[in-house]
Formats: sequence, C-alpha cells, structure tokens
Amino acid sequence: MGRVFIVVIVVVLSVYTLFDVLAADRQRVRGMAKPFWALLALLPLIGPGFWLALGRPQSRRGPTPGQQRRTLAPDDDPDFLWKLDRKRRQKPDDDG
Repeated sequence: MGRVFIVVIVVVLSVYTLFDVLAADRQRVRGMAKPFWALLALLPLIGPGFWLALGRPQSRRGPTPGQQRRTLAPDDDPDFLWKLDRKRRQKPDDDG
C-alpha cells in the first residue's frame, strides 16, 4: 500500500508539472525552451524538481513588460480619489 501511495504522488507531481509547463508563458520560462521542460517533466521526481527550482517563471509584482497595468475601479484608484477630493475642496460650498 505504501508503494502505491508513493507512485501516485510521483505521477500526480509529474502531471502537475507537465500542465504547469504547458500553461507557463513561453517568454518567462527560465533555463530551457518549453518543449524540453515538458519532456523533462515526465522524468519522475527529477523533472518536477528541476522545473520548480530552475525553470518555473518567478512571480513578479506588477505588470510584465508586454502587459498593461490593470485598470482600477475609480473607488480603488488613489490618484482618482486624490483628484476628486482636491476638486471637492476647491468648489465653493452651495449650502450658504
């Protein structure tokens, strides 16, 4: 039973790695080209280990060079709120 569990874990890790390689942005993959990583992912333990340590794109905060900045809703945009507050303070009060 213990061997079956280990085999299942290794297979699941290899399948996860293969799908992660295929879903990764080609330009952000490190080390080798995606087809080579996909082949390496099929090697038990070694492939997934190398992918996670050396090939997987590192998460980065903010937009990547080819992407635009995510559009914010007005109530989430600090610049918009600052400008709105500034306009409100400059406008004469109509309450009399």
